[in-house]
Amino acid sequence: MHTPTLYRQWADHYAQAIQSGALPPGERMPSLRGLMARHGVSLSTAVLVCRTLEREGLLEARPRAGYFVRPRRALASLQEPQPSVPDVAQYVGIHQRVSEVLALSQRYPAKVNLSGSCGAPGLYPGAALRLATQRALRAQPDIFSQPLAMAGCAPFLQALAQHALDAQMTLSPDELVVTHGCTEALTLALRAVAQPGEVIAVESPTYYGLLQILESLGLQALEIPASPHTGLSLEALEVAARQCPGLKAVAVTPNLHNPLGCVMPDAHKRQLLQWCVRHDIALIEDNTYTPLYDAGPPLAAIKAWDDSGQVIVCSSLHKILAPGLRLGWIAGGKWHERIAMLKYSQSRPNELLPQLAMTDYLNSGALPRHLTTLKRTLRHQREQMADAVDRLFPAGCRFSLPPGGMSIWVELPGELSSLAVFHAALQQGIRISPGVMFSNAGRVDHCLRLNAGLPYTREVDRALHTLARVVADALDWAG
Repeated sequence: MHTPTLYRQWADHYAQAIQSGALPPGERMPSLRGLMARHGVSLSTAVLVCRTLEREGLLEARPRAGYFVRPRRALASLQEPQPSVPDVAQYVGIHQRVSEVLALSQRYPAKVNLSGSCGAPGLYPGAALRLATQRALRAQPDIFSQPLAMAGCAPFLQALAQHALDAQMTLSPDELVVTHGCTEALTLALRAVAQPGEVIAVESPTYYGLLQILESLGLQALEIPASPHTGLSLEALEVAARQCPGLKAVAVTPNLHNPLGCVMPDAHKRQLLQWCVRHDIALIEDNTYTPLYDAGPPLAAIKAWDDSGQVIVCSSLHKILAPGLRLGWIAGGKWHERIAMLKYSQSRPNELLPQLAMTDYLNSGALPRHLTTLKRTLRHQREQMADAVDRLFPAGCRFSLPPGGMSIWVELPGELSSLAVFHAALQQGIRISPGVMFSNAGRVDHCLRLNAGLPYTREVDRALHTLARVVADALDWAG
């Protein structure tokens, strides 16, 4: 008999080949006999490989012809951003806009919530983390009466430094500070490098939480167009820097960008770092989603090439391990001492128990196995949602199919307002994230982000049918 491990191994192998483009849409899959001869597997294993990929939406069976990579109407067809002159004033008002969207989302009951960027609770190792917490309490029963180390407890910092090796970052535990999630890490980084009124370059679109942080700190966001395929436009950054000589930092999410889902090529990462070093501009890197990449070898962080301390890398275990635990970290480079002081003055050290529990879990060796399962499940769910968008949404819609993570970014035709779609969907009990949350420049007001972190249930399928009708109705109304 076949072993599940073997057929799943080869299914993952071909899934990565399809997602990387090595097997493009329309390409013929090796025949069953070809798979048997090439990989030394049985007929039943070869059949399971192809049927698994067909079930996950990657292959289609054609009568008397075999299996082929399933073509997609909109795969990787998001439009490149139009050239534009950056406007420093674009940051004004984003907090109010985001707050209004979030408040409305809470006011109306949601049957299906497609607005977040988080996996379903069952995707995370809750039982293992509970046991790790119990072991930590047994090992240190007086944990709540102990004083806290300023930067974080030493064993946890050591575990984080080892975890960072997966993104090719060689960090000393002494270079790290534990934070309340990535949001506090980004806040500390920005406070360390800039004063109120100064300018920070950000990707456009970008994570709306970053725009909220910038406004709360009195900083100005200079939106730099981002390609849906390669991330931040380095050419546009050059133009912006000449127009804004006081630029203090560039904030980027190079790996599995939120919301576009793209990955910045390594050559671009190195070029961006060299540019920041040359101009003595801080490079703030959000590395939260990197471990969720599933289309090849692990991605490198920009920090992996930094030997000057110019990169401040921020990350969290929130997305990959424990959504209910705000546990993040920051490596501040040459701003480390200032960041450590700001952390202490802003929120004091993190609680010890979560750090010890997470240390226990990370040191157990369970994380790689968990991430393998998590990435496989998320890939399947993204494929199912992408298939539904491809089938159901009106002609002219485009979407991304990222090589990891939990989100799908959808472009609506023409100048259709994502805010109008948001309001109409909310009336139907469906929450989405409209593009207006991710930029103040107006260039993505016709886009929306969908959460693929949920299992593709009948409820989710019905919600996407309804959302497709909402978009179609909005197009008819606009036309």
